[in-house]
Amino acid sequence: MPTFDDVLEEVGGFGLYQKVTFFYVCLTSAMFSYLYVGFVFLAVTPDHWCRSPGVMGLRDKCNWSLEQEKNYTLPVGRPGSSSYSQCQRYDVDWNSSSGSCENPLPLVQNASRDLPLTTCRDGWVFANGSFPSIVTEFELVCADAWKLDLTQACLNLGFMLGTILMGYTADMFGRKLSFLFATFVTSVVGLVVAFLPNYTWFLIFRTLQGLFSKGSWLCAYVFITELVGLEYRRTVGILYQVCYSMGMMLLPAVAYLLPAWRNLQLAATIPNFLFLTYYWLIPESPRWLLSQKKNAEAMTVIRKMAKMNGKSLSKKSEVINTIEEDSEDLGRPSFVDLIRTPQIRKHTLILMFNWFSCALVYQGLVMRLGTLGGNIYLDFFISGAVEIPAAVLILLVIERIGRRLPFATGGLLAGASCLIAAFIPENLSWLATAIAFVGKLGITISFEMVVFVNAELYPTFIRNLGVSVCSSLCDIGGIAAPFIVYRLADIWMGMPLVVFGVTGLISGGLVLLLPETKGLTLPDTIEDVERIRR
Repeated sequence: MPTFDDVLEEVGGFGLYQKVTFFYVCLTSAMFSYLYVGFVFLAVTPDHWCRSPGVMGLRDKCNWSLEQEKNYTLPVGRPGSSSYSQCQRYDVDWNSSSGSCENPLPLVQNASRDLPLTTCRDGWVFANGSFPSIVTEFELVCADAWKLDLTQACLNLGFMLGTILMGYTADMFGRKLSFLFATFVTSVVGLVVAFLPNYTWFLIFRTLQGLFSKGSWLCAYVFITELVGLEYRRTVGILYQVCYSMGMMLLPAVAYLLPAWRNLQLAATIPNFLFLTYYWLIPESPRWLLSQKKNAEAMTVIRKMAKMNGKSLSKKSEVINTIEEDSEDLGRPSFVDLIRTPQIRKHTLILMFNWFSCALVYQGLVMRLGTLGGNIYLDFFISGAVEIPAAVLILLVIERIGRRLPFATGGLLAGASCLIAAFIPENLSWLATAIAFVGKLGITISFEMVVFVNAELYPTFIRNLGVSVCSSLCDIGGIAAPFIVYRLADIWMGMPLVVFGVTGLISGGLVLLLPETKGLTLPDTIEDVERIRR
């Protein structure tokens, strides 16, 4: 009796039917890039300074330029700095100041240096020409700057919880229905986000976006890998992630045309409603249908597949063997199985750290683009473009030289690049940015490798559990990334890169301790994993 993989070979492992369906699914992957890294454009922080009552009237009265206003009315920033303070102002009532237009500050002891300072209790002034962002609207600067980090951290918290929730839902109710439900909720919530009046509501709905959006992306990923033949599965999985990278390359053009954050939110959300038409355009996964004993529905999908692919279905393939796994009772999988034996324990710890480091460095390098002060649109485009050669390199080398070497090289390259970029002088910032892009290439290789290496290092009965537990560290890395990027950069611009560099080098070095899985069949038992090096 043939298995589903045998039938796929007969009707076409990657024929026209799968290619059309893959195209539809790729569009959803491209749109996901906005939620995963579009925070850079939502959180643009323009130049700003304290609003002081009476200063505007004094400026009009004295006919000052903006620079003169700053020079006369703002204290300097940190000791030794030539810039103005963004978080403090003189505790002066400018409406009743006794100073003149040429010397407006009250004359006290040693002039302005001894004037009392206070916080920006009347709010901030943002530079002319700056477009609305969540920073300017909700005033997420100075003492409230950490709230900006929290918005991205809550999104990643939603990712982590949603991955578990939607993984369970997809197994229970099917890939297609779970994908459509998650897409619908993500679209509605995204629409609401564009009209939220304050930070608290933004934080709540941002978390809800994370809760369903990544689950939708993963449902589509699982669906398309189940629909193609075994020899195409890995290629399709990597190309699906390439579609995400292409969406990332398109995003800066949309953000340039629609710089106001609410307009950008609408532009990135409304197209998602079109994906609801997939109810009529894509099938349910026939592999899932077979696992649920819905053989008649599965055969309907398979016949449509054969017809579009120009293949015929033989009589013997009309009845598919749905029992594709060993019926031996291996017991219920538990978390203890992931650390019980030496080899699996080592795999678990190394893979958990690599998931964490990949997300930390990847998201951190993207967020860092918003702190550099250069052309954020061009930098973001290049950051997405370097992911394409990463995918090409993986496809070219993994079946020739194996998994471990490119996996480790990606982490080591990312770590070394970040450390080098951290210590390049400020007057060569273009060189530091270019080297950081090399690091982005390296961490993208690691990110795409860890996905399928993780599955190859666990036995069948705990494979899903192993991937779920290890990949949950990915979102913890995403939670930590904004705090490292934005808070450490306030101390020294190169400090986040140092953290990313050390993390990347450690993760790359640890990969060398993993066994090579090229050419090996997937392990079925714990004993298979313990003997894998032999």
